[in-house]
Amino acid sequence: MEQAMTGQHFAIFDTAIGACGVVWGEHGITGVQLPMGTEEKTRKRIQQRSGEVTEATPPADVRSAIERMTELLKGKPNDLADVVLDLDDVPEFNRGVYDIARRIPPGRTMTYGEIAKQLGGIELSRDVGQALGRNPCPIVVPCHRVLAAGNKPGGFSANGGVVTKLKILEIEGAIVNHTPSLFD
Repeated sequence: MEQAMTGQHFAIFDTAIGACGVVWGEHGITGVQLPMGTEEKTRKRIQQRSGEVTEATPPADVRSAIERMTELLKGKPNDLADVVLDLDDVPEFNRGVYDIARRIPPGRTMTYGEIAKQLGGIELSRDVGQALGRNPCPIVVPCHRVLAAGNKPGGFSANGGVVTKLKILEIEGAIVNHTPSLFD
């Protein structure tokens, strides 16, 4: 692995839920990849999503973020709110959604509607859900802590879908109203 210099780089790291990945550039983390089943599949997904990235040894700030994400996924409360992200390529509305989501503490949840109200109105709930579905930095931007009406899990676009979301919420100690149905 080469030492990270300029441009986009990534690293794979082990967590309690599997091999995750992190992508960073000069101005912060630009992506986090949840496990894709195997380390090689996670690596391939990062390369598909991020284009020209090279695997490298992370700088100190990224190593710290990796350590804290790993601890969070073991159940240690850690909000990651001070991890520096580079979301310059993300639409402004989505950044607003992510800013609110980043303020949800581990073990707590909000609904799409609650975030929508903070951004201007309940009618934005679907837009909030779509923004969270495009979240480039899951875990750091804890989209898993955002639920549908009635504190039901709602969707989750990561590999494993709602099962992965519920697993992360369980690790964090959150209470979710989940009754399995034919549609889960």
